[in-house]
Amino acid sequence: MLSPDLQRIAHIRDYCIEIGETIARYGESFEVFAADTDYQKSISFSILQIGELSGKLSEAFRNETADDVPWAAIKGMRNFFAHNYGSMSRDVIWRTAIEDIPPLLAFCESLLK
Repeated sequence: MLSPDLQRIAHIRDYCIEIGETIARYGESFEVFAADTDYQKSISFSILQIGELSGKLSEAFRNETADDVPWAAIKGMRNFFAHNYGSMSRDVIWRTAIEDIPPLLAFCESLLK
């Protein structure tokens, strides 16, 4: 059985995979993303869940892996989503999905091997 931290990492990995699958389904185009609220909500929800799960990782785990993953920034993004969703920048959401999620997925997969 996985430790609680690794269980959360597995869930984070799953949300990263969902983001990748959603991008594959809709296409890797910011213009399509910006024009489709369902696409935006799908990606945003997964990013929000990743942030929520990251906040539940133990402090020891976050400290041990802080050089690999910016946990505070991920949690901060979650807080921004949760409290300012109506004013979230589509550009920020898109860049997070395209630039930040793939390395996070790779990190999670490396831990779970």
